[in-house]
Amino acid sequence: MTLELKGVSKVVDGRTHIYPTDLTLEKGTMNVLLGPTLSGKTSLMRLMAGLDVPATGQIIWQGKDVTGKRVQDRKVAMVYQQFINYPSMTVYDNIASPMKLMGADKAEIDRRVRETAELMQLTPMLKRKPLELSGGQQQRCALARALVKNAGLVLLDEPLANLDYKLREELRVEIPKIFEASGAIFVYATTEPEEALLLGGNTATLWEGEVTQFGLTPDVYRQPVNATTARVFSDPPMNFLQISKTGGRLMFGEGQSAAATGKLADLPDGRYTAGFRPNHLEIGKHAEDALAFNTKLTVTELTGSETFIHLDHDGERWVGLIHGVHDLALGETLQVWLDPRHIYVFGEDGGLVAPAAYAVAA
Repeated sequence: MTLELKGVSKVVDGRTHIYPTDLTLEKGTMNVLLGPTLSGKTSLMRLMAGLDVPATGQIIWQGKDVTGKRVQDRKVAMVYQQFINYPSMTVYDNIASPMKLMGADKAEIDRRVRETAELMQLTPMLKRKPLELSGGQQQRCALARALVKNAGLVLLDEPLANLDYKLREELRVEIPKIFEASGAIFVYATTEPEEALLLGGNTATLWEGEVTQFGLTPDVYRQPVNATTARVFSDPPMNFLQISKTGGRLMFGEGQSAAATGKLADLPDGRYTAGFRPNHLEIGKHAEDALAFNTKLTVTELTGSETFIHLDHDGERWVGLIHGVHDLALGETLQVWLDPRHIYVFGEDGGLVAPAAYAVAA
């Protein structure tokens, strides 16, 4: 059982929402669509579901061309950020409602509802109304109603965005277990890189309607194929710095340089872009061969155990994530350190020419 998108695009009033896209999703896989708001995640899901007809391309489901086929005629289930339950019905009847619409017999409905309720840990709540449940339980009810259809494709459009932190963490752990038990193809849209890493499976990164990379989630995170993917799969976004290579040295400005070792030694002389994640900037303690940069501190954000520092480096805006709570004065000159092993190098076209050393070793 596979879902294939072949050259699928979406155009609305002459404006491209999804550029021609090729994707193949396999049975029993978790597939994350990761990108900022308006990157095209929901548009791509609507094409997969059959809610919208693509401007170009084909959608192949289980070997059959279903392009243009109505969503009602497909075995698809969707759960949205604004989860919907019928307030006048019990949890049991909410879960059973799709099967009743399909005309399933009473015994089959009862069996499937109870199996799904057990999977979603809702068995004790079957006689309750949705408003008697917690937010997490209400979302599990909406998920159960989607799963009870025994759909081969389950689309989850930022389903946890409106829940509090504790409930999000709880359901992030549960959802992969649910998908493994169901055997369906799951597609999960999120704006949060951390959520993609927690869910695992595969990740497709999206930017302005284009899928920039698709593959195993850890691989996409560790070895982004271009600077755009690296920017999407980092929260806060990856920091960038213009560099040049001359002979056996990489020049970083401010007189900073590092030996061009490994794959970097084979790079032609020229200009490149260095990228590094916020958690790799350090203040105070640093590696022996770390590079030092003088920056101006513009904003600090305390999270309790960590501090976000917003920096101005020669007009470029950087963000650092450092452990602990630090008493820093806004506007002060702050020296930050960067281990060269954490640097990604991108060419002038934005393509990755050398991954970070730690990413290769991981």
